[in-house]
Amino acid sequence: MGMVSCLFAQENASTTIDQLQFEGLKKTKSSFLLQFLKSRPGIPTTEKSIQADIQMLKNISGIGNANYRLDSTGKETKLIYQVQEVKTLLPIVNFGGIKGNLWFQLGFTDINWRGKGQSLSGYYQNNDRRHSGQIFYKIPWYRGKPWGFSASLTKWSSREPVFFSEGTVNYDYDNNSIALSVIRHFGFHRNLELGGTYFIEKYTKSELQFLDSPPGPTTFRQPKYLSKLEIIENFLNYHLFYLKGYSWRLAMQNVYNTIDKNWFNTLQFQGRSFKRFGHTGNLAMRLRLAISTNNETPFAPFVVDSHVNIRGVGNRIDRGTAQVVFNAEYRQTVYNSNRWAGQLVAFSDIGTWRNPGGTFRDLYDRGNFRYFIGGGFRIIYQKVFGAILRVDYGFDVFNKNQNGIVIGLGQYF
Repeated sequence: MGMVSCLFAQENASTTIDQLQFEGLKKTKSSFLLQFLKSRPGIPTTEKSIQADIQMLKNISGIGNANYRLDSTGKETKLIYQVQEVKTLLPIVNFGGIKGNLWFQLGFTDINWRGKGQSLSGYYQNNDRRHSGQIFYKIPWYRGKPWGFSASLTKWSSREPVFFSEGTVNYDYDNNSIALSVIRHFGFHRNLELGGTYFIEKYTKSELQFLDSPPGPTTFRQPKYLSKLEIIENFLNYHLFYLKGYSWRLAMQNVYNTIDKNWFNTLQFQGRSFKRFGHTGNLAMRLRLAISTNNETPFAPFVVDSHVNIRGVGNRIDRGTAQVVFNAEYRQTVYNSNRWAGQLVAFSDIGTWRNPGGTFRDLYDRGNFRYFIGGGFRIIYQKVFGAILRVDYGFDVFNKNQNGIVIGLGQYF
C-alpha cells in the first residue's frame, strides 16, 4: 500500500492509469466487468473512484470479493484489480415433506452463465406426486448495451387448498406458460422490465378431500394473457455474505381471461433495507404491499405461507386480494472462516390480508392478522454464491400452539 499512499498522497489527488488489468479471473470475462467501471487507461482517476469500482465489482454476479493494487515503474502506472470469483454453476437439490407428501426438486442454475452475468436455470419438481419444471434464460446486458431480455418455459403442478364457506376444498392445479420480457437499464442501479406471458390454468377437484360433498366446479380451464411492467431500483452493496443499502421493486400486472373476457389487475411493491452493525451484525427488513382486483373468488392471488411471508404459519393457510407484510430479522455472525460461516437469527414476521370481495377494514380484522416471532440459524459456504442453509422456527405471539419450522436455501429475503 506504500505505492498507493505515494500516488494518492493528497486528498482528492488523481493519477493517470496507463494500463488496467484483472487478477483472479477464471470464468468471468474482463470485457463484461469493464463496462461497469469508472477507471480507464489514459483518464485521471482518484482513490475514491477506485474504491467505488471495488464495491461495484463486489456487487456483480460471480465476484465474491475484490481489492486492488497500483504498480508504477516511474514511466507508467498499472491498476490491477484483484478479484475472488465464487462458483455460480450450482445444482438445485431441494426436498422436504409432511405426512403423506414427500417432495423434491432437482436441477441446475448459473447466474454468471458464459462469464457474462447471464442467468440459465432448469429444474424438475415432484410435489404431491405431481410433476413440475422450468427452463429460464436471461441476458441482462446484451453485448454491453443497456438492453436485455429473458425467456422462460414453465409447467407448474400443485395441490391447492381453496376456501369456500362450507370448508376447504383441494384442487389439482396446473399452469403451463411461456414468457418473454425486455429489459432497459438506466445505469447499473435502475432498470425497467416489460414482459408478456401466455398461460393456461386448469383446476381439477382432487380425489383427496376433507368434505364429503365438496363445493365448487369439478374442473375448469382458462387460457390467459399476462402483461407486466416492473420498475426496479437497487442500491445494495455486498461484502461477502453481508448486505448494506436498499432496493425496491414496483410491479404492475394485467391478466386477460380469454373465456369470460375479463381483466384482472395487480399492483405490488416490495422494499428491502439492510444495515450493518459492526463487523458481524446485519439487520434486514422487508416491506411488501399488494392489491388486486377485488373479485369474490376462492382463487385470490395473495397467500399466507411459511415459505413466502410468515415463518411458522404453515402452507397456504389463507388467501386475499390485498396484503401488508413486514419482515425483520437480525443476523449475527458467530463463526467466520475463509470457507464457512455461521449466523444466529432472530426474526419478526407481521402480515394482514383483505378477504376476497371484502373491504380494507379486513386489514384491521384480528382474524386476518398474523404475528409470528422466532429464531434460527444459517450455515454459509462462502466459495459458492448463495450457498446458505436456512433453518427457522416461528410461533404465533397470540397463540403459542400455532408454530412451525421452515427450512430452505438462501436467506429468507
